[in-house]
Amino acid sequence: MKVLVANLGSTSFKYRLFDMSNERQMARGGVERIGASESHCVVEIGEQRKNHVTHVPDHAEAVRQCMAQLTDPDHGCLAAASEVSAIGFKAIVAHNISGVQRVTDEVLEAMQEMAQIAPAHNPAYITAMRLLSDRLPDIPLVAAFETGFHSTVPERQRCYAIPYVWSEEMGLKKWGYHGASHRYIAGRTAELIGRNDARVISCHLGGSSSLCAIRNGESRATSWGMSAQSGLPHNNRVGDFDAHALPLIMKQTGNSLDEILNILASESGLLGMSGISGDLRDLEQSAAVGDRRAQLAVDVYVTEIRRHLGGLLVELGGVDAIVFTGGIGENGVNVRASVCANLQQLGIALDEQKNQVASGECEIGAANSPAKIWVVPTNEELIVARQTYQLLQD
Repeated sequence: MKVLVANLGSTSFKYRLFDMSNERQMARGGVERIGASESHCVVEIGEQRKNHVTHVPDHAEAVRQCMAQLTDPDHGCLAAASEVSAIGFKAIVAHNISGVQRVTDEVLEAMQEMAQIAPAHNPAYITAMRLLSDRLPDIPLVAAFETGFHSTVPERQRCYAIPYVWSEEMGLKKWGYHGASHRYIAGRTAELIGRNDARVISCHLGGSSSLCAIRNGESRATSWGMSAQSGLPHNNRVGDFDAHALPLIMKQTGNSLDEILNILASESGLLGMSGISGDLRDLEQSAAVGDRRAQLAVDVYVTEIRRHLGGLLVELGGVDAIVFTGGIGENGVNVRASVCANLQQLGIALDEQKNQVASGECEIGAANSPAKIWVVPTNEELIVARQTYQLLQD
């Protein structure tokens, strides 16, 4: 069985094709700037990589071009599009629906109800899924919701201190995201340290960032809240923020609530604090030459990671392994060092030399550190492929 995994943004489509008989990645590719006059397309099949520029008006056309690339008689890896058994989506959130679901009108309506909670993701997924249902009716579509991995989080970790009826009737709870990434880290860490019962803190740090406390392979707490704008500061999203500041902002700026929410979701985070960029690499370069706001953004980011790390450590009653993943987690030498600084009394000790030269999957903890410290590249697409495969088998 071959499964195509799709990861969508508002103007992007990225994919990986897996042969689930051996979980081999057969191809990967994507399209950037969908809807623009010039869209950038790339495909990698084996050692071959091809790039071209064309006009891709919507996500359905992006998938059609993807299929054309994969079935190209000279360079493709499929004899026909019918070899694809399903398309799996790393979906975000839906009202009263989670886990792994076949995409139906009911599922799409539930996703639409939560569009304001995930404005950068849900609308794009809904549009693409509807187009694909119409244009590729013979290929099943499967949504693997990011909230699914956090279904094991206890209620005391989910609830806000709000009128209880709001939680029950409106679903105002901490749902958690990055489920595919944290699920992968849970399984891979168990393999690396030879324990299925380990207490693990997974640190997915990147354009969006979150921490997850894992025990016995299950999520027990996460830094995310209800929306994708919560938790840690993100590249351009605010993270945790006091809702009672909104009326003051509205009064002082004259902006509407929708305008302010858009600013918090797209012009805040590291970008908003620094005024330079939401990319940590840019901020570290600017901070190195004395830019105070760039340094402040980095400091706030690290401080919030450490704050949540401490809370999750207490929730687990200690930690057996800390794992860094995501673009910053895998490459952010200074962030990893800052997060782990002066935590020896908590059983967390980094090996500075190993951290400096870390590449790919590797251990960076000191030899005498009770807690193992690892860098592990995540594989969210493989998790979605596995979940899609399992649903079709049931």
